[in-house]
Amino acid sequence: MIKAVLFDLDGTLLNRDESVKRFIHTQYERLNRVVGHIPRETYIKRFIELDQRGYVWKDKVYQQLVGEFQITVMTWEELLQDYIAGFKHHCVPFPNLITTLEKLKNYNIRLGIITNGRGQFQLDNINALGIEKYFDTILISEWEGMKKPNPEIFKRALKQLNVSPHQSVFVGDHPENDVKAAQNIGMIGIWKRDPQWNQVEADYIIEDLADLLLFLKKEYVK
Repeated sequence: MIKAVLFDLDGTLLNRDESVKRFIHTQYERLNRVVGHIPRETYIKRFIELDQRGYVWKDKVYQQLVGEFQITVMTWEELLQDYIAGFKHHCVPFPNLITTLEKLKNYNIRLGIITNGRGQFQLDNINALGIEKYFDTILISEWEGMKKPNPEIFKRALKQLNVSPHQSVFVGDHPENDVKAAQNIGMIGIWKRDPQWNQVEADYIIEDLADLLLFLKKEYVK
């Protein structure tokens, strides 16, 4: 019987790719006096390339952009602060996010998030999605002093939820950091399909968050 479901954030609950596109479009418009000498699509494309889907923190991204495009009106530190302050206003949830969480709570399943990233930044994004109230525990790597795929961060979350690994499911988009890492400690690893990867080995694969409900109802919730 499954007693807990834990989620990754970026690429699983938060449509980060779409959120980044929305933010960087609006940043270009707002700061046109700063970056207007760069063609819009060039600026956006280069930001997305350097960002590497969130695996490069934006201090390095903005340092690179300032150097490449000779941005002089603002420093990279100011551009970074603009990102930190503004990204949360552009957070896009994946379809069926709220309804899925509500139904899981109706099953009396405990919920958690384990996400890599900066503490306050990630918590701001969780709040922007309006989902913090659904979760019994939220672990963010900066605040925990460890990050996925370290097994200890998974164990810490399970301890806080007071459940064993075999009673728990982890849902994420990254084959190693999410699925395999969870499986390595005995959790059920569910992959939320991401076109970046193919042939991922997982206990179950979902296309949409709502698919998780079908899986749990059919196989694990008694």
